[in-house]
Amino acid sequence: MANRRVLVKRRKAVRNIRKITRTMQLIATARFQAAFNRAVATKPYTEKLAELVADLSRAAGSVDHPLLKTHEDVPRSALVVITGDRGLAGGYHASVLRAAVAHLDQQKALGIETDVHMVGKKGIGYFRFLRRPVVEPITGIGDKVRFDQVEPLANALMDRFIKGEIASVYVAYMRFLSAGTQRPAVVQILPLTHQTPPDAAKKAEETTAEPARNIEYEFSPDPKQLLDELLPATVRVRFFQAFTDAAVSEQVARMVAMKAATKSAGDRIKQLSMQYNRARQSQITGEIMEIIGGVEALKN
Repeated sequence: MANRRVLVKRRKAVRNIRKITRTMQLIATARFQAAFNRAVATKPYTEKLAELVADLSRAAGSVDHPLLKTHEDVPRSALVVITGDRGLAGGYHASVLRAAVAHLDQQKALGIETDVHMVGKKGIGYFRFLRRPVVEPITGIGDKVRFDQVEPLANALMDRFIKGEIASVYVAYMRFLSAGTQRPAVVQILPLTHQTPPDAAKKAEETTAEPARNIEYEFSPDPKQLLDELLPATVRVRFFQAFTDAAVSEQVARMVAMKAATKSAGDRIKQLSMQYNRARQSQITGEIMEIIGGVEALKN
């Protein structure tokens, strides 16, 4: 039977851990709500901008824009991997990094070299452990993603794509679907397509009961000039949406992980309390038996 003093110290240590995990769970819950509000607020703008670009592309007919061109003769692409700077988020980082590594292996099998732009200390450390090259490590973005933090990266990748240095740009991140569902995804950002994004298309199918009707536009200036402004804005917004989705998904994962840790600590405290009670009862029983033995010895 374990020593009672050891059990008391161990139980005290687990109680302190439970206080920490409980506090971290509450902090993650508060941060999740703030990140969720930011992610939800940006999605309607992203979807409507994509729909507007698709309508303008159809109205303009054959659109010739650098962001829409494919560079099939260029055997190089870029991948932006979005992870976090802090741990204790369950399998969040591992899921995103597995998806990124699978994409890199797939591109390598096709003979395409990929420049990795790694966001977050966890991803940087993991790729350093795997001895995989990282072109640009990015840290310090934090939970509250700002557009001016994402815009320089989007502009740099667009410039490289327009110059023909890379044939495509992908983003690997945790896609936020709901508070209970997040999935790792590798999404192509460049070259742009005329298709409506999946979220917007699904929403349109669910909410539209009437047959689709053509929308007529009066352009001023002409569609090509509008697309010259809207297509780069679409790329920047899609990057920003990926970062906001990743931020809210990370907070959900940390909230769930800390809740599970708090529950496990509570279960461990119960087990230690039972062991302590058994040890205490055993010691008391032994002392009573010694007293009874002494009394019997005195009688004799």
